[in-house]
Formats: sequence, structure tokens, C-alpha cells
Amino acid sequence: MFGFSGAFTPMLTRKKSFISAIVGTLVALSITALVLSLVRVEDVTLPPTVKYGMVFDAGSSHTSLFVYEWDSDKENNTGVVSQTLSCDVQGQGISSYANNPPEAGNSLRECLDKALQVVPAEKQRDVPVYLGATAGMRLLREQNSSVTEQVLAEVAKTMQEYPVAFKGARILTGEEEGAYGWITINYLLDSFTKYSPKAHTWLRPETANIFGALDLGGASTQITFMPEGSVLSQNEASEFTLYGYSYKIYTHSYLCYGQNEMLKRLAKELIVAFSAFYYNFKFLNLTEGQPLAVVREAIEGFCTRSWEDLSSSYPKENPKRLPKYCANANYILTLLLDAYKFNESSWNNIIFQMKAGSADVGWTLGYMLNLTNMVPAEAPASLKGHRPSLWAAAITFIILTLILGLVALLLLLWL
Repeated sequence: MFGFSGAFTPMLTRKKSFISAIVGTLVALSITALVLSLVRVEDVTLPPTVKYGMVFDAGSSHTSLFVYEWDSDKENNTGVVSQTLSCDVQGQGISSYANNPPEAGNSLRECLDKALQVVPAEKQRDVPVYLGATAGMRLLREQNSSVTEQVLAEVAKTMQEYPVAFKGARILTGEEEGAYGWITINYLLDSFTKYSPKAHTWLRPETANIFGALDLGGASTQITFMPEGSVLSQNEASEFTLYGYSYKIYTHSYLCYGQNEMLKRLAKELIVAFSAFYYNFKFLNLTEGQPLAVVREAIEGFCTRSWEDLSSSYPKENPKRLPKYCANANYILTLLLDAYKFNESSWNNIIFQMKAGSADVGWTLGYMLNLTNMVPAEAPASLKGHRPSLWAAAITFIILTLILGLVALLLLLWL
């Protein structure tokens, strides 16, 4: 008994010493972790918040809604905008509701409901929503201004029922439509700004190609470009500041020279780029940069085919649209060659395009880009924090403290 007790005493003393060492280590690690959590506190920048905007394109033949988004900190005061959603409104353009203005507003509801599904609920009331009406409403205004105002009022009434920041419904001038389309084209083709993975920022391309824009709608056509000299008519001149640089452009709109208006005049006489430029030439497989001679030959060949031949060759094509491709294609060719003065050599400079990346080519994106200049930039939010290395060290010490604490507890229980 006494011999056993004498052997146990030194062992107990060693265990107590070991526990004391562990406790001392625990205290040291705890102090180290505490110090690491308190020193070198820095401002940590959080990712920028996302802002949203909606634009209705109320054209002469149909209406579309586009939802855009951009980071709140912007780039040189202009948002880097991307398209989130596009929705085609059922039915014809809002100008077709001249005899029933309330239906013009009701026609927008389905697309508005879809748009709200892609915008977070907490951000919806801050989302600016615009409606821009183009040539169809410009024509209706010339025919009956009071009905035009009723249609716009009904559209506004509908949009004001939704939890968004409605900013107005108005008729764009032809020059505005052309100018915003020009902005869209050059933005999507990286003429204004381009992201540099090496610099991790947006930069202006050193050798930026600024493109002109040709737009053919249902009731008007627009041409827009940067002139080499000064513009004679100030009504046709526009100036924009985008991503810190100024651009002076010339734009001209020809009302009643859209493809639908041309077909109306053609029908009367017989009594029997993007937008419509792209759609008509795409149907004829002429959007791949074919020479002018090939284009002429293809259009002539198509127009000489019989109706039986065409209807059997294109069974899925809308029978109301199929007879119009010949007249449309010839009109486009005449417009480009005789009005805009393209020729054999300059024809190859035309690029027929309706989408770039995931975004539609049209005036709405350019409109939203320009409007972001008026939306104040927000500095990214920041919090007090540590460098990742300090956090890693503090967490390591905390884990070691917990492990040693557990070991000490087990030893105490064993004794």
C-alpha cells in the first residue's frame, strides 16, 4: 500500500505539471488570438450593388420590354449595362389601339409581370421604368394628337399600378431613336469601353472603331454616324458623354420611309444594319457579308419564283409575311444604294446584325446607357475587417486553443 502510494505521487506531480503547461499554453494562444482579432483592422470594400432599369420599345408594329442591370459604382460615370430580360408584348404596337386606348395599357401587363420576376423584390420600387414610342406614334400624333395623348395616358396609368419608379411615357424623335441605336451598336461592339482581364478594369480601346448605324423600322428609317466635318443642321446633331469621352454624331430620320409605310404606298400604286434590314436579309441568307453582286442576284432570283414554288419551299413561314420579302428586299437595296449612296466597294462595310452577345440591337440599350449618366454613382460599401492572412492565423490559434482545452479537460476528468 505505502509502496504504491509513493510511486503514484511523482506521477501525479508530473500530470499536474503537464496540465499546468497546457493551461499556460491555452492562455497564451487565447491572448494571441485576441490580439490578432484586434490589430491591423482595415476597411474592406464590399462588391457593388446591382441596379436595374426597364425600357419599353413601343414601335409601330409591336412593343418589346427590356430589363437591364449595371453595377452601382459605374465606370467613368456611365453604367456597364447588360440585358437581363427581353419580352415581346402580344399584339401590335400601341398606336394600333387608337380606337381603344385602355387596351394599349392592358397589353403591357404580361411583360411587366415577367420583368418583376427577375428583379429582387426589395429593389423593385427603385427601378426606373421608361416607355419610348417611335414612328407609329409619331404618325398617329400627326393624324390625331388628342388620341395620341389618350394612348400615352393609358400606358402611364397601367405602369403606375406596378411597384416600380415609373419615369414617363413619351414619343421619341426620329433623331433620338437613331442616336440611341448608334450608342447601342458601338457599346455592344466594344467601341466605347472594354474589360481588360490583365488590368482588372474597364478601358477605352486604343484603336476603337466607331461604327455608323442604319435602322429600318415599320414607319421610319434612321442613319447615324460620326461626321468628319461639322454638321450643317443642329437639329440633326447630337452630343453624348459616355465613359468619360464626348462623341458628336449626325443622325437623320425619314418618317414614312419604313418598310410598312413603303408597302402601303406600293399597294396604293398597284391598285394589287439592324431591325428590318436584318430580318429581311436574314430570310434570304444575305447577312454573311456577301458581295453586292451576289445580293442582287439572290433578290432577283427570289422575286422571279412563283407563289406555288415559294409557299411549298417555305411551309413554316407566315403566309402573310412571305409575299412581302421581295418588295422589302428591293426597297432595302434601293434605300442603301440610291438614298444612302453605298456602292460596290463600300457595300462590304455594312454588317447586318440584330444581336450582339446576349443583347438585342436597338435603341433601348443606348437609351438606358445614356440615362445611367443621370443616376448617381454609389461608392461601394465597406466594413472594418482584416487581411485574409490575419484571419487565417487567428482562426488557427482559436482551433489550437479549443483542442488543447479539450485535452486538459479529459486529463482532469481522468485524474
